[in-house]
Amino acid sequence: MQRFLALILVLVAFMLTGTVELFAQDGGEAAGPSGFQLLKKYFIEGDWRFMSLVLVCLILGLAFCIERIITLNIATTNTEKLIGSIDDELQKGNVDGAMEVCKATPGPAASVLYEGLKNASKGGDAVEKAIVSYGGVQMGLLERGLVWIALFIAVAPMLGFLGTVIGMIQAFDRIEAAGDLSPSVVAGGIKVALLTTVFGLVVAIILQVFYNYIVSKIDSITNRMEDASIALVEALARRNIIK
Repeated sequence: MQRFLALILVLVAFMLTGTVELFAQDGGEAAGPSGFQLLKKYFIEGDWRFMSLVLVCLILGLAFCIERIITLNIATTNTEKLIGSIDDELQKGNVDGAMEVCKATPGPAASVLYEGLKNASKGGDAVEKAIVSYGGVQMGLLERGLVWIALFIAVAPMLGFLGTVIGMIQAFDRIEAAGDLSPSVVAGGIKVALLTTVFGLVVAIILQVFYNYIVSKIDSITNRMEDASIALVEALARRNIIK
């Protein structure tokens, strides 16, 4: 987890640095703000109504991403070790002991195996049904919050585009009022319009990287959970606990 977060921070810093350098190109060699101050300057120069909404999307999106990453890393279980401990108890015919092993192990895989062991006395079909049913519940818990992250990924660039469209409308209003197509009349409005799009896209890219990692982490946990469930049913059948 620490390596991934470090990689993400480097990626975010690279993206922001690239954005700052892109903005700095119009300054030539003239002295002016640089780094974060330049980014702040352009943020203020953008339409504050839409830039503030884009910033809110970034803050809320990162909050959901960090919460999911922490939760999923806590939920990650060494299923091979867990199944080995359960099998040791089942070898002794101690189903209650195997259930205690599951209760003492955090994570969705242990919870699913616990439900399967709880129904071992009812036969193999009951065990499989309990595993499938409770596995669906655990999948819902793992995916909780993803819909909000996806929402912020979609909304951030849309807000940027909306700010761009409104900025272009304002630029044409200035042309109409001035009765002249001079670059100095429209440059400011177009610049403000494009800034909202840039920040919206940057926010969407950052959140998309986190989203893809979270989805891959959920897939990994799900695969381990399925493998552990199959191993449990095989262990119960091998010990003649179910038929």
